Amino acid sequence: MSNSHESARPSRRAFMATAAVAAGATALAAPAVHAQAPIKLKFQSTWPNKDIFHEFAGDFVRYVNSMSGGRVELELLAAGAVVPAFQVLDAVSAGIIDAGHGVSAYWYGKNKAFSLFGTAPAFGWDADELLGWVRYGGGQQLYDELTQQILKLNVVGMLSGPMPSQPLGWFKAEITSPDQLKGMKYRTVGLGADLFKEMGVAVTIVPGGEIVPAMDRGLLEGAEFNNPSSDLVLGFPDVAKVYMVQSYHQALECFEILFNKTKFDSMPKDVQAIIKAASDAASSDMMWKAQDRYSKDLEVIKSRGVKVLPTPKSVLEAQLNAWDKVIANLSADPFFKKVVESQMAWAKRVVGFRLQYEPDSAFAYNHFFKKA
Repeated sequence: MSNSHESARPSRRAFMATAAVAAGATALAAPAVHAQAPIKLKFQSTWPNKDIFHEFAGDFVRYVNSMSGGRVELELLAAGAVVPAFQVLDAVSAGIIDAGHGVSAYWYGKNKAFSLFGTAPAFGWDADELLGWVRYGGGQQLYDELTQQILKLNVVGMLSGPMPSQPLGWFKAEITSPDQLKGMKYRTVGLGADLFKEMGVAVTIVPGGEIVPAMDRGLLEGAEFNNPSSDLVLGFPDVAKVYMVQSYHQALECFEILFNKTKFDSMPKDVQAIIKAASDAASSDMMWKAQDRYSKDLEVIKSRGVKVLPTPKSVLEAQLNAWDKVIANLSADPFFKKVVESQMAWAKRVVGFRLQYEPDSAFAYNHFFKKA
């Protein structure tokens, strides 16, 4: 006797045949899907290939390329590969290159307020607090107003990568008084140039890769770039043996990542979000890497016969007095004044909180490491 349930059940062969027909019909109905070609972008830094800053730019490239899963391919280029360092902003805006890595102080010749987003006045804040202002104190909106509305630049900018205070710089002899700086041929950038001019210094602005050759030829008598790692690889110990650390001319700074706005706006929203997240990721990683590399390379600099000396208080006081005059003079421009007032309000509140809330780190450090 046959089982009625078994006779009603379709055979496995019939089921497979039906499934095959259905699959074929679906395949005919569905359009072919092709992998989308990656978005390929030329990304030039303003730094020499050997500088740690170019390495930081490469870290950002690595984050974007990996986080996007291959949907974006940034090609890293060093300063001068397509345009000179000081032409990167215009080149990005014009679409000659798609993106760039530098500092906003480099563009202060277009508008001195540009430098406020990189080398801001020494209000007692650090670069991490500067980036806090960018994110939560209205800084990004002011930056966008400057770049896109006032200067009509076709760029999207992201401020990233907090830097420690920069040194007073490299000299042939120890600086013991602000009077020694008067008339000195000295290199710096951004608002630091205005500050030192106020102090009677003969300031020259040149890109990082040109500083040491200029010192070697006697065209510069003193100069600062940024940090021990950069200074070491650029060759400063070969042309000067006095390294004056601590200064208020650039007490804080951050990097600037630029994209051509037309190109950036054409990308899918999730790709835009990935690029912004990669900027934050690279920012944090850069800060941690700098802790390791800068401290090690300062010891290497000392081993090269360089005297590493603190900038005297008289020079620091002269710098703060010069800041008063620079800020007052440049605040004749309404936009400059608006940015400075926003920064001062943020620094007064945030730094005031830190100084009230945090114990003195030097007190604890000396307890453990400076015992007799």
